[in-house]
Amino acid sequence: MDFLKQAIAHALESVYKVTLNADDIALEQTKKEFTGHITFVVFPYIKYSKTNPEQTAQQLGTYLKDKVAQVADFNVIKGFLNLVLSDACWLNIFKVIAEDVNFGQYPAKGEKVMLEYSSPNTNKPLHLGHVRNNLLGFSVAEILKANGYEVIKANLVNDRGIHICKSMLAWQKFGNAETPESTGLKGDHLVGKYYVIFDKAYKKEIDALVANGLTEAEAKKQAPLITEAQQMLQKWEAGDKETLALWATMNAWVYAGFNQTYNKLGVDFDKYYYESDTYLLGKDIVNEGIEKGVFFEKEDGSVWIDLTPDGLDEKLVRRADGTSVYITQDLGTAQLKYDDFGMSKSLYVVGNEQDYHFKVLFLILDKLGKSWAKGLYHLSYGMVDLPNGKMKSREGTVVDADELIAEMEATAKTKTEELGKTNSFSDDEKAQLYYTIGMGALKYFLLKVEPKKRILFDPAESVDFQGNTGPFIQYTYARIQSVLGKADFVPATLAQPNHLQPTEIEVIVLLNAYMDVLSTAAKNYNPAAIANYVYDLAKTYNKFYQTETILKGEDEVVKQFRLSLSNVTASVLKKGMGLLGVGVVERM
Repeated sequence: MDFLKQAIAHALESVYKVTLNADDIALEQTKKEFTGHITFVVFPYIKYSKTNPEQTAQQLGTYLKDKVAQVADFNVIKGFLNLVLSDACWLNIFKVIAEDVNFGQYPAKGEKVMLEYSSPNTNKPLHLGHVRNNLLGFSVAEILKANGYEVIKANLVNDRGIHICKSMLAWQKFGNAETPESTGLKGDHLVGKYYVIFDKAYKKEIDALVANGLTEAEAKKQAPLITEAQQMLQKWEAGDKETLALWATMNAWVYAGFNQTYNKLGVDFDKYYYESDTYLLGKDIVNEGIEKGVFFEKEDGSVWIDLTPDGLDEKLVRRADGTSVYITQDLGTAQLKYDDFGMSKSLYVVGNEQDYHFKVLFLILDKLGKSWAKGLYHLSYGMVDLPNGKMKSREGTVVDADELIAEMEATAKTKTEELGKTNSFSDDEKAQLYYTIGMGALKYFLLKVEPKKRILFDPAESVDFQGNTGPFIQYTYARIQSVLGKADFVPATLAQPNHLQPTEIEVIVLLNAYMDVLSTAAKNYNPAAIANYVYDLAKTYNKFYQTETILKGEDEVVKQFRLSLSNVTASVLKKGMGLLGVGVVERM
């Protein structure tokens, strides 16, 4: 649309004698309820026209229609100038898109961005909340790559602490030397099983102590199991060989299980950080903060920062006994990540229950004078619920990621077989199809909603071949491949018909909008912009498919053009879905 911005700049200069930068002129796609293709909002320019918005729009529209060949017509709705572009203009735009081998990819920016996501605990399997986290982090990383950024995908694994010791202690006491091999359980499921066993046994001890006269608070502190778990943590921190060996063994089980789930989800990482390596970091930063007067020491020796002038609270950064608190470790890890990669932006994909924590973290780093602190960003997201209620973890009723993936594949199988179109598929092809559809349904459903919003996820609703779903878009892609296959289509010199149908223009308008949507999705770290774009494109293509004849038309030029239009649409659908981590299928 650069030519149109230039034309409007010339119109403003010719009509109102004002010189403006064409790059500052904003254009919008005309809303569907109005006639037109591109809308120019004139309200900011009435200070130059010295007249009302309607007259300003009318004057500019008349100039553009008379002077610019690509503008076929216009209409004015209050201060909105809706421009109708000529068929020749849209054919030229489509030709540029079709012949651009880099369409969908911005040039390299020479700028690094890190995304930290997943961040699991090694005492239990990944659950539905982790699924949204992983899919969101992976998708934003892919969107940023397509915008020309160099992206580092990082995973900070919480592999130490009292919660890990709970699983270890329960396995020691009740495990009878079970292993993933002896039980047939994935390693993360086996370790998670003992986390639940610990919690149940711990509650029994609490109840028994309360029955003997202790308060619940006293019982929670004095229960033998929690005391033993705390002693195990102390042994771990002291480097006890036996404790470290058990910890390494059980964590290895968990990592093997996590990797299977990550592979199923289609996510990956470039760099792993482990809290067992980073939990002592940050002490130097505390000393630095004291020296700079950013932190202050209380009489008991504890170290704090006063953030009340910033509308927050006082925050402890080192206990009186000299030990670190959680935010101390995060300060050190943030410094470590910057030292490792020197990125200009660092995103933390973490649920919205940690909003306050990240406000404090980023503000402290800024006050410490860290030049890179301005590039820190908390990509906050909402909870995922199922129709039958909220997830719970320690009670063993967590919505397990592996079970959810299996359910999605089973639902995809049922829904696909209802259509009766897989009879010619081999068993392996069917299995791959059900996996692709099931995962596409899951990913698309979770990513089509803006990250900050809470989601009610219904697996059955997500696997629907009609409506705003992943399978609908996958089906549209497969439909296009069928059309192209029947025509033995091979991209060649682009056919140029004399006239375009309205539905053809609607498809081209959306194809032309893709790069702007891609840029907006990156600026807002919002995969929903891509998801809803590809849905609109699929829906618009299906309208074109239902309205116009593709294969049986008498005019060969029109036929070849419509095949090219179909081919480019399929390519953009595939690119867009790929940014969501969603695969497409060649036939369905």
